[in-house]
Amino acid sequence: MKRFWTEAKAAPAEGGFGVLLDGRPVRTPARAALVVPGAALAEAIAGEWQAVDGALNPRAMPLTGFANAAIDRVAPDAAAFAARLAAYGESELIAYRADGPDSLLAAQAQAWDKWVDWFARRYDAALTLTSGILHVAQPPETLARIRAAFAGFSPFQLAALDPVVGITGSAVLALAVAEGALDAEAAYDAAHVDARWQEQHWGRDELAAKAESTRRADLAEAVAFLRLLAG
Repeated sequence: MKRFWTEAKAAPAEGGFGVLLDGRPVRTPARAALVVPGAALAEAIAGEWQAVDGALNPRAMPLTGFANAAIDRVAPDAAAFAARLAAYGESELIAYRADGPDSLLAAQAQAWDKWVDWFARRYDAALTLTSGILHVAQPPETLARIRAAFAGFSPFQLAALDPVVGITGSAVLALAVAEGALDAEAAYDAAHVDARWQEQHWGRDELAAKAESTRRADLAEAVAFLRLLAG
């Protein structure tokens, strides 16, 4: 679709704030009204539409994409969506430590121990840590706290948390991001401490660097959406 509008702007709408293109409301791919909870987010989405030059490129409009996903994909069954994200806690990344060598164990401890402690303080629940790749069951009360935390998020929050959980592989790190305790760069670095250790010892190739750049950008866009929601 090529640009057909002159002005994109945010405006109050039923249930929140929408985006108008020359006075006409933007709709999602499923033809629902694109209405978000806050003015700051609506203005940022309007900015994406105003910046379109020629053909519309969804990749260049991540905030619009998250809003569309929240309305069309998440909201119809937010409970199931939240449960899917919370299920990452069953194989929580930061609970699985390497068998060795000592330098990798030290890197994991430095990156992850603070978030094990944060989770324990914030949710009054403990993670069971293990070494190696064999599955370790987390305490039922811990999983219940994680499920309850994700169930408390809105469809808009869940839409943005989807890539956060997927990129980090961690329910706990995603919760820390959602609550503003962890930023995008730090979350990515914490989740990929093993890969960084391997690069330091064996080097890095161009394809891996390009893929990482894309994942970092995706994570940053998701966190930006979360922060605009909070604002």
